[in-house]
Amino acid sequence: MDFKGFTEEDFNVFLVAGLENRMEALKTSIRPKLEQLGHHFAPALNVLTGDEMFVHIAKHARRTVNPPKDTWVAFANNPRGYKMLPHFQIGLWHTHLFIWFAVIYEAPQKEVIAERLSKKLTKIFKEIPKEFAWSADHTKPDTFSHREMSKEELKGLIDRLQTVKKAELLCGYTIDREAAIALGSEGLINEIENVFQKVAPIYKIACNLK
Repeated sequence: MDFKGFTEEDFNVFLVAGLENRMEALKTSIRPKLEQLGHHFAPALNVLTGDEMFVHIAKHARRTVNPPKDTWVAFANNPRGYKMLPHFQIGLWHTHLFIWFAVIYEAPQKEVIAERLSKKLTKIFKEIPKEFAWSADHTKPDTFSHREMSKEELKGLIDRLQTVKKAELLCGYTIDREAAIALGSEGLINEIENVFQKVAPIYKIACNLK
């Protein structure tokens, strides 16, 4: 793979003013790298999950005024889309890189997924590494540290996924921009592989896979 890692310039794309200018910068600098990561990790996720994974690059096509504050590549077991399914993401904000397992608000099976996760709450809480994080909204950079979270608080996030229409649930790992840049290509690939290995069991629970 020709992936060279992310640079200061890549993260600074999110400071470019104006929708058209920022979208052009995304397309030329970040999107090719996300495509490389997508084609590299789809086969690995096939093996980890037992599902055939398809690569989806964020296009931000609905935007008409506000430029995107983050961007990503997603992996799901449907070639036509990912938002309606449990999926995986690799992406960037101006401040950090993220690696997520995600169920977002467009998923019509959220209630069923939440029920499956709730039944395995103790296993999930125990097996997720302490340095990982949770998010309740993929459109915001804020996260909850797993290290600082109680099992009851995690149950609250899962219950919210089941009962609140716009609720979401994401689990994974974030890397500050300086650290992500310093890791370079090989170091970042290794980090992403490790995170996907740790969150793949949650995906399998969410999808009722053995």
